[in-house]
Amino acid sequence: MNLRQLFLTNIAQTSDSPLAMEFPYAEGSFLFDKDNKKYLDLISGISVSNVGHRHPKVVDAIKNQVDQYMHQLVYGEFIQSPQVLLASTLVRTLSPHKTHRSDAIDNVYFTNSGAEAVEGAMKLAKRYTGRSEIISCRNAYHGSTQGALSLGEDFYIRNFRPLLPDIGKIRRNTIEDLKKITSKTAAVIIEPIGAESGVWSTDVAFMKALSARCLETGTLLIFDEIQTGLGRTGYIWGFEKFGFAPDILLSAKALGGGLPLGAFMAAKKIMSVLKENPVLGHITTFGGNPVSCACGLASLSVLLDEIDLKDVVQKGERIKSIFGRYSEVKSVRGEGLMLGAEFENFTILKAHIDHYITSGVITDWFLYCDNTMRISPPLNIKEEEIDFLERVILR
Repeated sequence: MNLRQLFLTNIAQTSDSPLAMEFPYAEGSFLFDKDNKKYLDLISGISVSNVGHRHPKVVDAIKNQVDQYMHQLVYGEFIQSPQVLLASTLVRTLSPHKTHRSDAIDNVYFTNSGAEAVEGAMKLAKRYTGRSEIISCRNAYHGSTQGALSLGEDFYIRNFRPLLPDIGKIRRNTIEDLKKITSKTAAVIIEPIGAESGVWSTDVAFMKALSARCLETGTLLIFDEIQTGLGRTGYIWGFEKFGFAPDILLSAKALGGGLPLGAFMAAKKIMSVLKENPVLGHITTFGGNPVSCACGLASLSVLLDEIDLKDVVQKGERIKSIFGRYSEVKSVRGEGLMLGAEFENFTILKAHIDHYITSGVITDWFLYCDNTMRISPPLNIKEEEIDFLERVILR
């Protein structure tokens, strides 16, 4: 059997119609097929490749780390420099921003993925507050593990019940829903921009009211920045728009620079409760893998040293204008290079996605919004690459 046949036979499928495209090589903003045809990656592997594919500094960091060591021991026991250096660099990006309780986020717990970061944050909130209720937003996606999935919508949950009890829901930007947050609520988890709901921004006034309600009820505030973080919205962290940091911050996707890595972060006084009663209250074998952390540190350094976030905003506005000039696009939403172009319905959108792929542009739609096209290219996408996108969209 050829590779495609082996893929369909031996790789567990997530749908009846995978794209099943093969790209033996990737570099910068492009994927290359077996015939060396290049495809503009307009989704960065779902907001993973923020500094593009195979950035030379990232590749060098991986090679250098592999030459030193890979796995040593379960997370948290040995001093491993890639973990320490990445954690301290992340904390430096956070230190100018006080949380809504005026603390500083100074502790990082590394995981293997975004879903695991969500799971860890939920455990941390329950342990710290002694409460069980978690509240999330309508049409929010936080992962497919059983705890994270419990925060989602019935379409993805119903065939996997029972999941976690004590899950509440609020609507984004609906202040009247904040009364659902009570002294029984351990935490509220929210994305600064709703990603899988189709790129819906959160009003500053709503987020401040949410903060106030959490403070009033003793509830922890969790920001899921798995997609919005690390420059994607034109800020290092999406929460910067609101003027305060959360109690617990989640990161993944772009955090690993292309390798599996996630993290939940909080002030030490919060994070410390995982150390006792019971000891080893949250553990992981491969979380914070040294090679992933070395890759993530190199990617973060490229972001901080080489990418002008003003350019991210400017490029986002240009891409908005390109899609906005296309007659079948109803609206274009988003901030920075986290965008969504809304079409009339899924049938029309899918036809456009298929056409773009044949024209050399890779994109897709959102889990909870199947009439909106995902647009999240590498943050260092070049102007001439946007020129190519414009020719495909508007020809």
